[in-house]
Amino acid sequence: LFIARKQRNTDYFLSLLTAAANLVLHQTVERIHVGKKYGDIPRGIFVVRGENVVLLGEIDLEKESDTPLQQVSIEEILEEQRVEQQAKQESEKLKVQALKERGLSVPRADTLDEY
Repeated sequence: LFIARKQRNTDYFLSLLTAAANLVLHQTVERIHVGKKYGDIPRGIFVVRGENVVLLGEIDLEKESDTPLQQVSIEEILEEQRVEQQAKQESEKLKVQALKERGLSVPRADTLDEY
């Protein structure tokens, strides 16, 4: 399992790991989770710079088979992800509007990402 800074979960076969934690992954599959459903998207070869590595580990296949998650098609999980993201954006807009009405402001997340 590889989790990137942008919250992308991938399953893969590790081909190369350098001293700087640079990775070459092949047969990579991106896994998208929405609620108790997930979908796998084949991605092929990934080259990942070490500075972007947050977590790298091995999956216990016995525990993964006991998961309560339901696998769905790529189309279905992408649609559910889109709906979830729209709901989150709408909720965030309402929150910002409520704070503005009270004379407060919320800094944008991209202005806080200095590193």
